[in-house]
Amino acid sequence: MTGDRSSFSRRRVLAGVSAAAAATFVGSASTARAKAPLQNTQAPAFYRFKIGEIEATAVSDGPLSLGEPKADVFIGLSKEEFGKTLADNFLPTDNVVLQQNALVINTGHVVALFDTGLGTDKMFGPDTGRLPANVRAAGIDPKDVDAVVLTHAHPDHCFGLMADDGVRIFPNAQIYMAQADFDFWTDEGKLSNEMMRAFVAGARKQLLPNRDRMVFVKDSQEFLPGVQAVSAPGHTVGHTVYMITSQAKTICNVGDIAHHHVLVVERPRLEFSYDTDGRQAVSSRLRVFEMLAAERTPLIAYHFPWPGIGYLGQRGDGYRYFPALMQTAL
Repeated sequence: MTGDRSSFSRRRVLAGVSAAAAATFVGSASTARAKAPLQNTQAPAFYRFKIGEIEATAVSDGPLSLGEPKADVFIGLSKEEFGKTLADNFLPTDNVVLQQNALVINTGHVVALFDTGLGTDKMFGPDTGRLPANVRAAGIDPKDVDAVVLTHAHPDHCFGLMADDGVRIFPNAQIYMAQADFDFWTDEGKLSNEMMRAFVAGARKQLLPNRDRMVFVKDSQEFLPGVQAVSAPGHTVGHTVYMITSQAKTICNVGDIAHHHVLVVERPRLEFSYDTDGRQAVSSRLRVFEMLAAERTPLIAYHFPWPGIGYLGQRGDGYRYFPALMQTAL
């Protein structure tokens, strides 16, 4: 009986809404004749926030498509379980879409960009490569970027350094990264590996012309004022996260320590098929997650839902991601 009443009540509500809408339309049809054109564009994707005295801006390179859920994208996770987890969390089950949340900080003395997106490469779908336009929309001239800081040298993090004609997109920037990643992804010998060829060829094209402006960071080093490197290898051999601090306020740019805000956060021991060393990646993830949760330190994650800023809380032997409240005024 309860179910019948619920269905009846829902029908009455919907019928009332439809009738009211129809009456409004009929009543206004004689006076409201103008038709607004469809825009078919999204607003520029940047979001400003503060870290102490630092002005920070999250900037999107656009959505990255992994395609439909498949077995072992996350090692040991079946296609069925993958799809059910997505459905249970109201996420699309026909295409796994990750975001690309780059970070720009302005200390008043240094403008630093963390990761550069995919550039013109479309290996992960047609909607990537938006970072330069969004940087400009945020009021930041690429010529004013003093430092480009790479979490690692995968395509979606470094292929936006150079234009197709070889022009540097951030012409005045020094580039900071771990030497282990530079050596690994520019190794000519790896071009013979079919699975790695596109990644290596692209990294060589992006990184080798910039070798003269490359600065290699070390674990625990504060290489820019308020920016400290923390080695977190596994996803790549030199994967690095960065602690950014001003006036006792800190955020952790976690790069690709985790790729999915539900699957890998709730099950942090899942290895990812793109990891260079999955077991090491899990070890680094658990270490970083434990620190962030225990200290309640906010994070910005490259592939989490836009703008990727939030917190981790421990839940049993896993975690939960809590998006930070977005501010409409600084």
